[in-house]
Amino acid sequence: MEVELFYDRGTILIRGDISIPFAIWDDRTSCYRSPAFRYRDIVGYLRRSGISFRDRVLDLIPSGIYHFEASLRDYQVNAYRSWVKSGRRGVVVLPTGSGKTFIALKAIYELQAPTLIVVPTLPLVEQWFGMVKRYLNVEPGVYGGGKHVLGSITVSTYDSAYIRAEELGNKFLLVVFDEAHHVAAEGYIQIAEMLAAPYRLGLTATFEREDGRHIHLFRVLGGVVYRLGPEDLKGQHLADFKVVRIPVSLAEEEKDRYEQLVRTYKKLLKEAGITIRSIDDFRRLIVRSGASKTARRALLAWNEARKIAINSESKIDVLKSLLEAHRDEKVIIFTEFNSMAERVSRRFLIPLITQKTGKAERKAILEGFRTGEFTKIVTSKVLDEGLDVPDASVAIILGGTGSKREFIQRLGRILRKKRGKQAILYEVVSSGTAETRISWRRRRAIEFHGGGEGPFIAHRGGSHASVPPTEG
Repeated sequence: MEVELFYDRGTILIRGDISIPFAIWDDRTSCYRSPAFRYRDIVGYLRRSGISFRDRVLDLIPSGIYHFEASLRDYQVNAYRSWVKSGRRGVVVLPTGSGKTFIALKAIYELQAPTLIVVPTLPLVEQWFGMVKRYLNVEPGVYGGGKHVLGSITVSTYDSAYIRAEELGNKFLLVVFDEAHHVAAEGYIQIAEMLAAPYRLGLTATFEREDGRHIHLFRVLGGVVYRLGPEDLKGQHLADFKVVRIPVSLAEEEKDRYEQLVRTYKKLLKEAGITIRSIDDFRRLIVRSGASKTARRALLAWNEARKIAINSESKIDVLKSLLEAHRDEKVIIFTEFNSMAERVSRRFLIPLITQKTGKAERKAILEGFRTGEFTKIVTSKVLDEGLDVPDASVAIILGGTGSKREFIQRLGRILRKKRGKQAILYEVVSSGTAETRISWRRRRAIEFHGGGEGPFIAHRGGSHASVPPTEG
């Protein structure tokens, strides 16, 4: 009996009197069923086994002829070749600003195949739309922001692809996941699982996730096929850079309040019978706080202590000195909380971008920054990922998490190559608080060289208070 393969709502149905790896028996349909992403594996198994089959899975979008009007740098060529050598599956890890998009455009051009591009934000949809139209001479379809236009090349947000994975699942040969670390999230992993596309390319600056879920990417995308970090490209393809750490002291009132809150936190943990030895322990505390009043009070005490450390008044004084030292340079200031970003904006009359900033206002601010109408912007989280940010030479981190991904994204905002450019990232860290531990964790994302010259001396030590870890 000939085997037949069908696509059915994000799965593959295998009809025929045969047991197939990667599939389980479904009593409802009286056949074997497998997640759609196993399509390539199933076809490979049948061919290797010499089993005759009829393939009715793919219903591809008709595609025209794509033209690619760009040349790649040597490392981009190497990344593309590594992906091809790995069977056109896998993840390319390159720093922000290194041109990962061009590797995907090259892959689309060479395959001349219908392609789905999945991105995390609407601004990235707009950026990819422009890049595809400009460099491949194709106007792509768009899923997201209220649009549902299918094209031979379609750009979709993760949210829209998640909602419509069943209908998109057999329409494409290639899927490109930008900021591919998002794919590993519990919901978004289903996008990759429900697509039958045999060719898959992930792009990211940071493959590893703090929660460890990046392990799932091996299953649905393939492993890392090419990786370079900022240190590998600085000076030649990215701007030369240094990272300068500036410790500050809490004011006496801030210090007293911080220490009081930490004592309360530890006392409540002891009452609740909770021990914090790792980030995973802290995550379990967060989960437990939903049912335990004591755990919740402990978490609230810790969060208040963290805000005191991150929003210290001393940081404003240091920021003033840094802004004076870099008066004529473009500077991006990163904060953890909107309240600190708003405080900086009011104090220094600097344009502010948060998640509350409207699309038109955000666009006007970034355009003003691009043209030099103003040279400083402050943001909380929004510019970490998903926006094409104009060239800057200085970044100042007033607060953040211990996430290496966040750190690499922020560093990447100042790494665009320009003749004679020396990029500087400043970390302003409250000594004697958990911020020192957080800074140490995120700085492991890169190797540090140089430092020491400039308006401040790079500081690699700092006071590591005996305090519990915070979220990552």
